[in-house]
Amino acid sequence: MSVVTPLPIAPPTADSAGKVRAELFGQALRSPPLLVGLVIVGFWVVCAFIGERIAPADPLFQGENILARPKDVFSFDLDLVGRLGTDQLGRDIFSRVLVGASDVLRVAPAATLLGTVLGTALGLLLGYKRGWIDEVASRIIDAVLALPLVILAVTAIAGLGTSTLTLIIVIGLAFTPIIARTVRAAVLGEAQLDYVQAARLRGDHAPYIMFVEILPNVLGPVIVEATVRLGYAIFAVAGLTFLGLGVQPPSPDWALQVSDNYALLNAVEEDGFWWTVIPPAVAIATLVVGVNLIADGIAAVIDR
Repeated sequence: MSVVTPLPIAPPTADSAGKVRAELFGQALRSPPLLVGLVIVGFWVVCAFIGERIAPADPLFQGENILARPKDVFSFDLDLVGRLGTDQLGRDIFSRVLVGASDVLRVAPAATLLGTVLGTALGLLLGYKRGWIDEVASRIIDAVLALPLVILAVTAIAGLGTSTLTLIIVIGLAFTPIIARTVRAAVLGEAQLDYVQAARLRGDHAPYIMFVEILPNVLGPVIVEATVRLGYAIFAVAGLTFLGLGVQPPSPDWALQVSDNYALLNAVEEDGFWWTVIPPAVAIATLVVGVNLIADGIAAVIDR
């Protein structure tokens, strides 16, 4: 009876890792939700950078034509000034919507990045060390997550004052425990695998094992969680701005436009001055939808 000798399994090489990355990239390009989300978010990112250059009017200029109704959308008039009407100060709404992406796309990604970095580091520590550190920190995280984000943010901003930096720090710290819990759950599974045990036997230090050995293998959940948090950060910035605790005038920020003109929806006009509120509100919604589509697309590709 002959004995079959199993063939040795070659360890993964840089070339094989590159092929895996190329395959994932190809799958991402074939994901309709991801592509649609990238188009939507990409459009608003472009507007955030060059909106003032392509806007047909100065978004801060107060004209004499106050609360003018929007022009006919299907008209062939090439003059885009007043296309979406004007607000109560005579400012062109179309120009303000194009430029209004700047503040939210500066604050929300920065807050998300801060929360992701801190949450990932905390999640790696808790998932790898475990023991009493994990128990105590997990109870604190559960207590923090039981409180609504808006209440935490309003309390912190009221105490620290309103500024862009404060807004970034408050939202970033509010996201830290959420991301930490997600990363911790991923690390708990990885910490029991052979490559981590081998690193321990080699005498590698804990920071090296966490950030060099384990982190690359949990980047998928981290990326998905960060993308989802970005959508929540946009809503958080908009909500706090609407309450007067976020972006401050005279910025053409979308949420600030909604806050300034919200009362006009119930004006004497037979259908209210809806055009002062609906365009910036739709802009916020499309940006959040685009971010969520990207998150869904990334999650679908990673889960394959």
